[in-house]
Amino acid sequence: MNLVLGMWIVWGLLVLVYVAIRIYVLRVDLDENDTILLDDAFAHERAAQEAIIAKVKKIEPTQRVVLIALVVMSLIIIGYYVWNMWQQFQ
Repeated sequence: MNLVLGMWIVWGLLVLVYVAIRIYVLRVDLDENDTILLDDAFAHERAAQEAIIAKVKKIEPTQRVVLIALVVMSLIIIGYYVWNMWQQFQ
């Protein structure tokens, strides 16, 4: 397999994983309310909101790692093409 094709495949997979994670987080976060429930009558609502927050916080480190890997892979691809252009002009 060609090196360039491999780089683009890895980049594409990272984009797909990142988009899937973002869709999941946005879907889970859609049910979250920005209200403060102080009354004990709404304890079940508070528990549901805390469960949503826990799900989002649980996936945040993975999302951050995938985003960093995506940025690094993008820089590698850009660097490869800049290096390739530099080699052609010499």
